[in-house]
Parts: sequence; C-alpha cells; structure tokens
Amino acid sequence: MTTAADESDEVLGRLKEGDEQALAELFSRCRPRLWRMVQFRLDPRLSGRVDADDLLQEAYLDAARRIRHFRDDSTTSFFVWLRLIVSQTLADAHRRHLGAQMRDAGREISIHGHPSLQSTSISLAAYLLGDLTSPSRAAMRTEAAEQLERALESMDPIDREVLAMRHFEELTNSEVAEVLGIQQKAASIRYVRAVRRLKEILSQLPGFLDEDATGN
Repeated sequence: MTTAADESDEVLGRLKEGDEQALAELFSRCRPRLWRMVQFRLDPRLSGRVDADDLLQEAYLDAARRIRHFRDDSTTSFFVWLRLIVSQTLADAHRRHLGAQMRDAGREISIHGHPSLQSTSISLAAYLLGDLTSPSRAAMRTEAAEQLERALESMDPIDREVLAMRHFEELTNSEVAEVLGIQQKAASIRYVRAVRRLKEILSQLPGFLDEDATGN
C-alpha cells in the first residue's frame, strides 16, 4: 500500500533528478500552509493592495529559478526551503510598497538567512486584535494595539518566533526547530513558555480573555 509519505518521497526524488513538474506538484501541496503564512505576516497596511495569491505565484517562479540550490542542499526540508523563498518575496513586497514607512526591524531576528519581515509583534497583535469584532470590543482595538505590541516585544525574540510559527503559521515542532536551528526539545519547551507568557500578556487587557484568543 502506497502512503502519502511514500508519494512525497517519490515526487521529491523526481525533483532532485530535474523533473520540473515535480516542483509544481510539491508547491501545490504546500500552498495552503504558505498562504496561511503570508496572511499572517502581511502588514495590515497592505490589505487590499497586495494579494497573497500573487505573492505565492511570484515565489513559485523564484523557486523554479533557484531549484538548483535546493538540490545541492541535503540538510533543508523542502517546505522550510519554500518558506524561506516566500519570506524573501514578502519582505520585497513590504519594501516596494512601504519603503521608508517600514517599521525599524532592528529588534527583530533574522535567522539562517531568513529576512526579518515586519515585526512579528505587529503580526501577532493584528491577528489577536482581529478577534475584537463586537462594538464594545472593537472600541478598544486602537487603544490596545500599541500596548499589546509593546508587551509582545518584551518576550524573548526566539520565543516570539516559536509562538508565531507553531500557533499561527501551524508549523510542526520539527519544522520550527529547523527554521531556528535549535533542537526539537528546545523548540517544544520554548513554545510552552511562549504560550504561557502570551496568556499573561492578554490577561492584562481587560475583557480580552473572555473569548480565549489563544485557542487553548
């Protein structure tokens, strides 16, 4: 009986042998996860101006041009390699559209060649505050945004990235460890710690945890 893992291994084998169609097949399988990553990381100011599907198409073309780099690197998983290319594509879009308006990313981390996109704290705050939909809760959105971003920035940068990737991008623990260059056990410990810290932060915003924004 052929399993999904066997099928993935077979397509990866074809890709490394130079089969261009294999790239299209693998990208299609990864597309929903990459789309979720773009939606999470895209600066809210670009909503309506930048389309996630267009960014993914641009990233796919870039991946096709750079596929030799993946074939020559036996240490990186295909999804993590694709995520890096999408991250770079997204960073380029932010530079094109925001330019001097981009927030100083000096406090953000850039790991193993992964560009610092917009501040992860901004992405987290925008995602969490997006739950404030009722009139009473929406009224606090503007007031809470800067306070929440500052609180999130008080977290350890690695913990913040682990939280973003595990909880909001829905990467596996092993994928997070690969992206960050740390052991899987360390990634797991950091995730638990980050979720605990996030709940502490949200508990300081009156009424915010009436509906548990962390989903736990």
